[in-house]
Amino acid sequence: MKLAVDRITKQYKNKIAVDRISFSLSEGVTGLLGANGAGKTTLLRMMAGILEPTGGEITADDIPVQTENYRALLGYLPQDFGYYPEFTARDFVRYVAALKGIEKKKAWKKTDELLELVGLSEVANKKIRTFSGGMKQRVGIAQALVNDPKILILDEPTAGLDPKERVRFRNLIAEVGKNTIVLFSTHIVSDVEHIASHLLMMRDGQIIYDGKWDESQGDLEKFYMEEFE
Repeated sequence: MKLAVDRITKQYKNKIAVDRISFSLSEGVTGLLGANGAGKTTLLRMMAGILEPTGGEITADDIPVQTENYRALLGYLPQDFGYYPEFTARDFVRYVAALKGIEKKKAWKKTDELLELVGLSEVANKKIRTFSGGMKQRVGIAQALVNDPKILILDEPTAGLDPKERVRFRNLIAEVGKNTIVLFSTHIVSDVEHIASHLLMMRDGQIIYDGKWDESQGDLEKFYMEEFE
């Protein structure tokens, strides 16, 4: 599968948040690095079909982003995913599965598999409002994977996770990325350096690097000196 972003732009009045970005992705993990305000979240929200671009187009094997067929391929975890605090973890993931049209028996089996995978089996019947930030984030990861997506978009997904949880999550995403297009937005290099084969660097609404991770080291060091020091 090929995910193509073609000259995508988002403008708010006099501010251009995303400026004529083009790139294409195939199966594997791609890291999207950039400081806060670089335009990463705006870009990902357009790729998830939540924001309407001002210009350009996004397609997956020529399927437009605005269609139900595209959404059926998608798993998405925003920075602050919406959940119902009175739902249990199990009920919430099942609810998302129902919204995605997954048959009940399959959805219930998949829910239990994912809660085991993210380490929440023992608290699956507890209400989400009682969870720590890291536990809530793991519920978010589970719901993003419930439909076995072909495209997985993750916006700062390790926020709130402790070091052990980060390692667990990286291992999970590395496995998912073997057969899935994964776009992993972060400002922390260690989140993706061991699992990403492809790297995008973003600054001021533009992609300033698009290439292989193992060829990026000089550009990466310069980027971090300029953006974060």
